[in-house]
Amino acid sequence: MNNYKLTIQYDGGRYKGWQRLGSGENTIQGKIENVLSEMIGRPIEIIGSSRTDAGVHALEQVANFKVSESFSEKEVMDYLNRYLPQDISVTNVEMVHDRFHARYNTKDKTYLYKLWNHPYPNPFMRKYSMHVEERLQIEKMKKAAQFFLGEHDFTAYSNAKSKKKSMVREIYSLEIKENAGFIEIRIKGNGFLYNMVRKIVGTLIEVGLGEKEANQIPSIIESKERVQTGLLADAEGLYLEKIEF
Repeated sequence: MNNYKLTIQYDGGRYKGWQRLGSGENTIQGKIENVLSEMIGRPIEIIGSSRTDAGVHALEQVANFKVSESFSEKEVMDYLNRYLPQDISVTNVEMVHDRFHARYNTKDKTYLYKLWNHPYPNPFMRKYSMHVEERLQIEKMKKAAQFFLGEHDFTAYSNAKSKKKSMVREIYSLEIKENAGFIEIRIKGNGFLYNMVRKIVGTLIEVGLGEKEANQIPSIIESKERVQTGLLADAEGLYLEKIEF
């Protein structure tokens, strides 16, 4: 059995997220599977490392699929990029060991969030960043970011429907910096719950606006009450940036 690892970039603006939800759904996974199925001549299922939400982008998503047929890495990559929509790109194809699994072998993930923090909107980045008009207090946001580090039960920072799975995740780093007019928030951890990154960014924005105090964050996390987290940052500012195995 041949196991192919795909590295993928996409503009998620017009899609309902990564995960295929059913026939006819407009998803990244569905688009790639349709092209691979045409190439191989039968239905093909791919496994993704991260189930990005509707509207979220990816600078580096990873997926794999297994087939008995043998194709060169170049053949797979060329075929996918020829027939995929222009807002989805396969940047690398690699034949890997049969035991490689894009989801289960993931060690950590890094997400990037972009805020355009100016009184006027940015017409060129309106689909790729969240606009916040009032000036954010960066130092307060950096102080607040420290409270998210480490291992916590992030129930309060998730909209996940299932209560059976563990809500405990570990955040390794959370960095905030200004870059060419943007505020970039980069968060790295061993995994993230549904809407978790956008809710954390929302809290950081509220701290930056003076609507919340940094020292409130530990009690919000401990409460496990989702109503306390407040703002959910816009999907268009979020990018899956890096996956490590």
